[in-house]
Amino acid sequence: MKLTVLGTGDTVGTPKIGCDCEVCKAALARGLERLRSTYLIEVEGHHILIDTSPDLRKQLLLAGSPKIDAVLWTHAHYDHIAGYNEFYRIQKYPPGYAAKGVMDDVAKYFHFVDFKKYPQTPYVPFELFGIKFTFVEVNHPGMYTCGVIIEYNGRKIGITSDTNDVLSDRTVAAFENCDIMFIDALMNPTIHIGKHMNYAEAIAFADRVKPKEFHLVHMSHNIPLDWKYVCHDGFSVEI
Repeated sequence: MKLTVLGTGDTVGTPKIGCDCEVCKAALARGLERLRSTYLIEVEGHHILIDTSPDLRKQLLLAGSPKIDAVLWTHAHYDHIAGYNEFYRIQKYPPGYAAKGVMDDVAKYFHFVDFKKYPQTPYVPFELFGIKFTFVEVNHPGMYTCGVIIEYNGRKIGITSDTNDVLSDRTVAAFENCDIMFIDALMNPTIHIGKHMNYAEAIAFADRVKPKEFHLVHMSHNIPLDWKYVCHDGFSVEI
């Protein structure tokens, strides 16, 4: 199984429109754009997306235009779902999987799209193409949101999605001892936003749940490209 991070940016991406900060200029100069949040999973000829960002067309072209067999959604904010309509006239809309509250929100947003919906119960695993997925509730005030646990071949990957660090004991336990984690880190340590973790909070959360390896994602232009643990678009892992 291979997982590729197709987008490591926040809702506006990096470079940010109209910004001439050093991070935005460096992202342009070095070809290190941060597209919006999407993950691609490949296993035995099947392809699964976690979230469908507004940048999905570009992301799938860069990934070799795979046919997508299923989509998982973590929550219904624009930057995590809007790209689903990119499947129009490309392929049949892939079936969607999400916690029930998330699925209800996505279905309202895409009321004009007829697609198969498979609402899931948080903390109850389900299987797709031999991979076990579990949605776990996180804390993203203003929008019901779930992180994702991925298990395959005895190994475990955790994706926090958008969240602050005030999480239930059940969710913290679910994220403990991952082989690899991708952790929300929107801002640098000098800026605190209640809906997300900042760089320092994300590292502290990693220390709390103790993954063998972790990478920071969903970053704004306030986080430099070369800081430790910073993930880049196109990063992939195989388990």
